[in-house]
Amino acid sequence: MPASDDLPLLIDAALTAGDIACRHWGGAPRIWTKSDDSPVSAADLEVDAALREALLAARPGYGWLSEESRDDPARLHREHCFILDPIDGTRAFLNNEKTWAISLAVAQGSAIAAAVVHLPARGRTYTAAAGRGAWLNGRPLVASARGEPDGARLLASRPTYAAQNWSRVPAFERMFRSSLAYRIACVGEGRADAMLTLRPAWEWDVAAGALIAAEAGARVTDRFGGPLRFNTPGRRSQGVLAANPVLHDAIRAALA
Repeated sequence: MPASDDLPLLIDAALTAGDIACRHWGGAPRIWTKSDDSPVSAADLEVDAALREALLAARPGYGWLSEESRDDPARLHREHCFILDPIDGTRAFLNNEKTWAISLAVAQGSAIAAAVVHLPARGRTYTAAAGRGAWLNGRPLVASARGEPDGARLLASRPTYAAQNWSRVPAFERMFRSSLAYRIACVGEGRADAMLTLRPAWEWDVAAGALIAAEAGARVTDRFGGPLRFNTPGRRSQGVLAANPVLHDAIRAALA
């Protein structure tokens, strides 16, 4: 079975996971602090457990890579692997904000073949299958065609704009969203012209969004313009840059 045929499975799982998360959202779920000082809540863990049970029951031969699960190196030897963040944007979730997402993807080899970024609180479900296009709530997506960095809508965190990162900081229209998966999906939607993070990025944060943006016509690479690879031993990429090919090249040229 081509992994892109897993898209209906991912959509059903994301919708169910969203319902579970929404039962905690706006409440006071128990919270712990992880070793990197980021929060994890009872909602994250419940969603992770539900997704693991449902997805691996349906595809028992697939590997598993989740932010909230202990890493199992056996995934490296599987042709297919689920890569997911049960709640991407946990801080926003805990602050009762709406920009958190369920981010689900299937890797086939080192490439993503099917992806869903679901924002339950906003009623937005981004989907994509390799070679078949990307959609938002069933509507086909096309990335922005803007070619000039000056005036381009860039989704990035504040440290990205520091002068030392650029030969010249373009006059971007600065935007931000808490969920990294949502940021990349916004490029596919054309809601933003580009997305950039210069920090190492975990695979579970970018896998689903990367396919959605790419299938909508964006080029999605690491910060140096190299390809993103998934289900890797290190589980991280050297940053992420997503934009249409012309704008992508222009942003790369402006970086120091």
